[in-house]
Amino acid sequence: MLSYQHIYHAGNLADVHKHSMLAWALAYMTRKDKPLSYLETHAGRGLYDLQDEAALKTGEAGKGIALAQDWFAPDHPYAQVLSRIQVKHGPQAYPGSPLVAAESLRNLDTIHLSELHPQEFAALKENMAPYGGIYRQKDGWEMAMSLCPPDPRRGLLLIDPSFEVKSDYKTIPDTIAKLHRKWGVGVIMLWYPILTDAPHKLMINALQAALPDALTHEVSFPPARTGHRMVGSGLFVVNAPYGMAEEGARLTALFQDKLRHLM
Repeated sequence: MLSYQHIYHAGNLADVHKHSMLAWALAYMTRKDKPLSYLETHAGRGLYDLQDEAALKTGEAGKGIALAQDWFAPDHPYAQVLSRIQVKHGPQAYPGSPLVAAESLRNLDTIHLSELHPQEFAALKENMAPYGGIYRQKDGWEMAMSLCPPDPRRGLLLIDPSFEVKSDYKTIPDTIAKLHRKWGVGVIMLWYPILTDAPHKLMINALQAALPDALTHEVSFPPARTGHRMVGSGLFVVNAPYGMAEEGARLTALFQDKLRHLM
């Protein structure tokens, strides 16, 4: 969808969930002195100003990273990425997943990013210029299908659609199964929203039936504002790195403990 811009939602609790798990996974994967590929299908602009009028309009960052900034120890990969970005861009800067990845990867690794929205793509190229990488203004699903398996074959694919295209819930299970068949060793990480009417349920049931060894991790949180439908965040991870389930359990406990008074 060309209407979606993540600035309205940047730094919300779903981002905290997604980006902390992504930073952890990449920190684990880069322990080995072997190159890896990072692919992302719906990259956005990569860097967000939480004082932007659009971000302030929804207030989601104020109910997200503003609360969660201190949840993570200074040596946690997510906290380290946030710290580096704020040093470079100021205290109100927030990294999207492309910058979380770029700050987590090494010179020997390869980054492939896709973003269809013209303005978001232009901002993405500017924000990612210091890091290098290959950027495509094209449909992210097409990019993933054309590149998998990437070179190097070891790597991670983040699929982070807006789900404004409602058919995504029906088509994603078959698409991820195809990607896994093409790239059997790849870590495939799907993010999805948990809404009050739970449209994700059938999708997750189909994914779990097709890929029973994959990791499903979900967290719950209160709506960011009255009438807001998102009450949780989910990740479905094929070939999850060793220890990711335990990191997810630790994060679940954090969400439950820190948000107990708001639920």
